[in-house]
Amino acid sequence: MMETASFNGFLKTILYIIAFYYIFKFLAKLFLPVFAKKVVEKASQQFEQQQQQYQQQQQQAQQKTQEKPKEKKVVGEYVDFEEIE
Repeated sequence: MMETASFNGFLKTILYIIAFYYIFKFLAKLFLPVFAKKVVEKASQQFEQQQQQYQQQQQQAQQKTQEKPKEKKVVGEYVDFEEIE
């Protein structure tokens, strides 16, 4: 009697594993493409935002260099010294 109960339990466990596998496989075919599409869209949006920020930084840097040319630092006046003997 004990052997039959454990064998039936073993068969039920195998059946549940097979059923779970096929259900999981079916649901993955349904939802995985949608999930992958969302991930790709989000990654592309982040990439576009980074590109826009980079372009804005480049434009700001160009405007700053165009607005004020490099100024030469005036340290002092050049004096030529002569040696006295």
